Amino acid sequence: MIRGNTIARLAAIMTIAALLAACGGDDGRPTTGGFFNRQEVPLETFSAEQIFERGEFELEQGDLTDAAFYFGEIERLYPYSDWARRALIMQAFAYHRDRDYPNSRSSAQRFIDFYPDDDDAAYAQYLLALSYYDQIDEVGRDQGLTFQALQSLREVIERYPDSEYAKSSILKFDLAFDHLAGKEMEIGRFYLRRDNFAAAINRFRVVVEDFQTTTHTPEALHRLVEAYLSLGLTDEAQTAGAILGYNYQSTEWYQDSFNLLTGQGLQPNARGNNWLSDIYRQMIRGRWL
Repeated sequence: MIRGNTIARLAAIMTIAALLAACGGDDGRPTTGGFFNRQEVPLETFSAEQIFERGEFELEQGDLTDAAFYFGEIERLYPYSDWARRALIMQAFAYHRDRDYPNSRSSAQRFIDFYPDDDDAAYAQYLLALSYYDQIDEVGRDQGLTFQALQSLREVIERYPDSEYAKSSILKFDLAFDHLAGKEMEIGRFYLRRDNFAAAINRFRVVVEDFQTTTHTPEALHRLVEAYLSLGLTDEAQTAGAILGYNYQSTEWYQDSFNLLTGQGLQPNARGNNWLSDIYRQMIRGRWL
């Protein structure tokens, strides 16, 4: 992670920054080729350490675009140096702070490819995962990024289980997983409101079977009770209620389902031979949830 600099370190950075600013273009950065308006002192004039310190200074000042630029120039000018390795992970961090997720991901992936055994490889993989995770929007958006976030977070957890980033990745993985279940619930509720019960059941079934450890499972079971009762499929409705009562009896969803069932002279009991009764039997044997 990025550690705070000491007063002496900051003083050194500011000294280098002043030197570079004096030698740079109108915007205070040293000029290189045609990248800037004027060419005065080429960036090649400075050592890798000096450029790195300028990148740190820009990072401290919150100028993330310039910070990423300087860290990237070290990789270009001194590709085989230790400073290039350090600059690459710093560039990935600067891009991420700037919410430039594609470039952050690119830098992080290069670090993993070039330095797979480095101590910072776990952090690079974590940054790569965050480049997807931090873009997850509200439930109503496309969930492609959520799937990519899950895959990348799993990489951190499995490849670096003892790293300081594994615990955070597990938490974020669970949240992203819950996010996907929320998407299924949103679509299922949409179909249910329009009396498209078969389509709604398919969505709620996905939550119960594939996302059973998420916070959405109790509601999914209740919605199944609603949908099956609407179709007159009382065995399935009672079985969904039984599963709900076995695992989530203290929730409002169970009470709502109980009221629906008893209002029609039914009870939350496992009945018939259907996919829910299979889950109920597995659950009783301790194989579900």
